Amino acid sequence: MSKLFDCIINKNSSFIPIWFMRQAGRYLPEFREIRQKNQNFIKLCLEPELVKDITLQPLKRFDLDATIIFSDILIIPYGLGQKVEFKKGIGPVLESFNLDKIMESTPESFLKKTLPVYKAINKVAQTTKKESLIGFVGAPWTLLIYMLNKQSPKKDFNFNTINKDKSLIKKLLKKLEETICLHIDKQVEAGANVIQIFDSWAGLLPESDLSNYCFDPNLKIVEHVKSLKIPVICFPKGIGKKYENFCSTVKPNCISIDQDIDPSWIKEKSGGITIQGGMDPKILLSGREKIKSTIEKYLKIFSGHPYIFNLGHGVLPETKPETIEYVIRTIRNKK
Repeated sequence: MSKLFDCIINKNSSFIPIWFMRQAGRYLPEFREIRQKNQNFIKLCLEPELVKDITLQPLKRFDLDATIIFSDILIIPYGLGQKVEFKKGIGPVLESFNLDKIMESTPESFLKKTLPVYKAINKVAQTTKKESLIGFVGAPWTLLIYMLNKQSPKKDFNFNTINKDKSLIKKLLKKLEETICLHIDKQVEAGANVIQIFDSWAGLLPESDLSNYCFDPNLKIVEHVKSLKIPVICFPKGIGKKYENFCSTVKPNCISIDQDIDPSWIKEKSGGITIQGGMDPKILLSGREKIKSTIEKYLKIFSGHPYIFNLGHGVLPETKPETIEYVIRTIRNKK
């Protein structure tokens, strides 16, 4: 039994597992070296041997309790037949949305395109022993935004524009729920033993639409993952005080919190669910005293509560690998 599994399922609070979102990424020189030679990001995510090497890079450097497969949530739109490109300075750019094309996509055609992801997971699973292997998916709402908005909604997003065709939204959400569950099944079959669901843009939803577009779709996927006897972590980023409703409605095995969530508040409101993350990734760009005091704040607050150390989002590219090493050492030395 991995320490991450023990913390999530058995609610063991005597040991704090550590891993980082985007722990295999641009802050590592060895990753940048591979990325330089592989400019097409989606194509890189579909190279099993390279994906294995990238996924394992952090484990070779750091004393971590989990690894997360190097992939992207937009593998699902890609698998459904919507072209995805990553452009420097812009991020992901998707081709114009065609509902008929998406709805006509079959499980067989989807799996044919995404097979390299599962091959990569299997390669990593054969290498990792004590560490958990995390597979992941984007939540339906977050994927729907990318598919309809054709790019990140960070700069240009209007909920009413996205929401105007209710029939389209309903059909697409159902298709996404089915496809996400299929993608999870294949990741688990390949060797993933924890699943994280990223609802990265849940914070863009009006409060009145959270149930329909965030809580309900996440609940369906969480119940599916639980039926596989696999721990499931949810990350409904940006929903603020609605984290309480999310925990009581969706009931994931573990809730990942962003940096805007008061750790004392979520500890009280989580209903005993294991909590993950919270620390602002920008803290890792500051001095060591500030890093140490922030770590100690989280450890003190979550003392006696099952807690996984992580950040409130992914490791920033400017982060020094030595800082990650320092964070891990500080937590491990804490008695």
